Amino acid sequence: MELKLATRVEGARTIVEVGGEIDVYTAPRLREKLIELVGAGRTQIVVDMERVEFLDSTGLGVLVGARTRVNAQGGSLRLVCTQDRILKIFRITGLENLFPIYASVTEAVAAD
Repeated sequence: MELKLATRVEGARTIVEVGGEIDVYTAPRLREKLIELVGAGRTQIVVDMERVEFLDSTGLGVLVGARTRVNAQGGSLRLVCTQDRILKIFRITGLENLFPIYASVTEAVAAD
């Protein structure tokens, strides 16, 4: 399965729309995109995972690494996800306490 990435800016936040599978084969593309954004000074990031069909530990590692980079720059990384199968991964790993997870991009952008 492919990984689809699209970015757009809403106010001070950069939205990264992710679709497909985030696994050992595709996670490097997501990592590169997030590193590129932080390098360009875009440190208020919302990762929209509504179209993600699969997420493995490699993908989780990319998100944790991105959060670390963003936080080091005084920014924030927020996730958008309502899919039970993906949310379950965050619950099982305890990462639901590490990431703010929102039901919509609108909520994630508006939250302070």
